[in-house]
Amino acid sequence: MAASAPLPSDDAQQPRLGLRERKKLKTRVAIREATYRLITDQGYEATTVEQIAAAAEVSPSTVFRYFPTKEDIVLTDEFDPVMEAAIRARPADEPPLESVRAVLRQAVEAILADQPEELLQRSKLMLEIPAVRARMTETMTETSLLLSRAVADRTGRDEGDLEVRVFTASVMAALREVTIYWAEHDQKENLAVLVDRALDSLEGGLSL
Repeated sequence: MAASAPLPSDDAQQPRLGLRERKKLKTRVAIREATYRLITDQGYEATTVEQIAAAAEVSPSTVFRYFPTKEDIVLTDEFDPVMEAAIRARPADEPPLESVRAVLRQAVEAILADQPEELLQRSKLMLEIPAVRARMTETMTETSLLLSRAVADRTGRDEGDLEVRVFTASVMAALREVTIYWAEHDQKENLAVLVDRALDSLEGGLSL
C-alpha cells in the first residue's frame, strides 16, 4: 500500500534507528518531498531526475541509489516493514483478515491526518500515469511477499502455501482497486471506509 507515515503505537515498541538509518530516511524523505513539489508545479512528465536531485540537494546518482526509477519515488515508502511488524504484534488468536484490517485502518487514518496532500497526489498519479500504475502493481507484489511471511508465521503455515499466497494477493489487489476507485471518484469518499468495504467483500467470499 501507498503509505509514508508510521502506524501509531507505543513509543517503547518503535524501533530505534541508528544515525546512519536516520540519515538515509531523511534523504529519502527529502527526495520524495522535492519530487512532489516539482510535480505539483510542472507535472509528472516534465519533472526529471536531475531536477529532483537539485531540489533535494543531492546528486542524480544518489536519487537512483535510493529509487531505481522515477515511479519508485512516488510509490516507495517506509510502510512495508512497519506493516509486517504491526501484523505480527496483533493478538495471536485474531483471524488474519481482522489483523490486516486493523493495521490498514490505522495506516490510512494516520496518513490522512499527517500527509493528506501527498496521498491525494499519489493516488491521482496512479490513475493518470500508466507507468506509475504499472509500477504500483510491481511494488504491491513485493509488499505481498512481506505480508505472506507475517501471515504464514501467525498461522503456522509456510509462506509459499497456495492459500497464504492467495490470501495476501487478494488483499493487495483489493487495496489497489480501492486506491484507483478513490481517485476515480475525486477522492470524495472516506478512504478508510472504502478499505473496510473491500475487505468485507473478501471476508464475505466475494459474493455480489
